[in-house]
Amino acid sequence: MVQTMTFKKEIRRQIEDNIRVKEALLTECQDVISECAEILIAALKSGGKILFCGNGGSAADAQHLATELVVRLRGSFNRPSIPALALTVDSSLLTAAGNDLGFEQVFSRQVEGLGKKEDVLIGISTSGNSANVLQAIKVASAKGIKTIAFLGGTGGTIAPLADTSVIVPSSDTARIQECHILIGHILCLLIEESLYSPS
Repeated sequence: MVQTMTFKKEIRRQIEDNIRVKEALLTECQDVISECAEILIAALKSGGKILFCGNGGSAADAQHLATELVVRLRGSFNRPSIPALALTVDSSLLTAAGNDLGFEQVFSRQVEGLGKKEDVLIGISTSGNSANVLQAIKVASAKGIKTIAFLGGTGGTIAPLADTSVIVPSSDTARIQECHILIGHILCLLIEESLYSPS
């Protein structure tokens, strides 16, 4: 019984902390999320695609969000596939690049080969300091590809290099990741509505 009470206290604390960060996100990041939507929609209208990259949980978010676009976000909303690609999924490519070029180059090498100027690269890093995400953004910028970063904390070394950065107002990795997937879902919804809702 005592353990159950302790669990409930921690459950409440975690949920309340999530709510506080989401409220701060709404207050501080609404404008920049809207800006991201405009960038992504313009790229897709011009024939571009969306590239995603990140490590660990952020790699999972990259794959999750690419899938929402290629398949669909809502089962009730029937629309064409939207071109998106997670640069985290090809194990042969990742291990070859990591072995031959170094782990910092596993995403930038793909941006170099697959990216075109109409595309947008979304780099996801809770710390803002992931070296391979940073290198991908540098290569994308050099190719004229727009870059968006989903970050946390201070924004780290990536924030000043990305064209647009959404910095979750928290230093807690779990809270940042929870907000990143929310931001991604919002952007997917806005893209679907903008491109494929009946006028």
